[in-house]
Amino acid sequence: MTMDASDMKMTFFTSPHTPLYSQHWTPNSTGSYAGTCIFLIALAGIFRALLVYKHILEKRWIDKAWDRRFVVVADKASVAEKARASTEPNVKTALLTANGVEEEVKVVHRPVHGVVPWRWSVDGPRACVVTVIVGVGYLLMLAVMTLNVGYFLSILGGTFLGELLLGRYNLAVEEHH
Repeated sequence: MTMDASDMKMTFFTSPHTPLYSQHWTPNSTGSYAGTCIFLIALAGIFRALLVYKHILEKRWIDKAWDRRFVVVADKASVAEKARASTEPNVKTALLTANGVEEEVKVVHRPVHGVVPWRWSVDGPRACVVTVIVGVGYLLMLAVMTLNVGYFLSILGGTFLGELLLGRYNLAVEEHH
């Protein structure tokens, strides 16, 4: 079947027989149209859930980066330096043991400025999650581009439900201190 620009509808319409993603996925009854709309509601909810999941992963990764930040201090610190370090809000001292060697370290908490170092354990999963998010987003976009009102409203409804259920987990990243 060929289609030219004159066959394309450029306004919203309400046909329950609109193909979704391929000619094989063309609802042929009211029930199959409703099932397609339910699928789009679920897909839009999954899209919102993926955004929340990425946010949670980003928070976890930045927390791990914070845990890796410390400065080794020579054991010969004066009493005045130790007293000053203990009163500074962003610095605390701790005892670090590695391979049987004990060292006094200063744990420094300050906001990360610039770019965090590249790591397979962070950047690989981030790239995968973003790729899935973009893929689901494009599938939703293609469904909206059919200009079918039912598909469009289903996506809006799924977005609303996803945000209603999961939005509180996607708050702005708070500053570390």
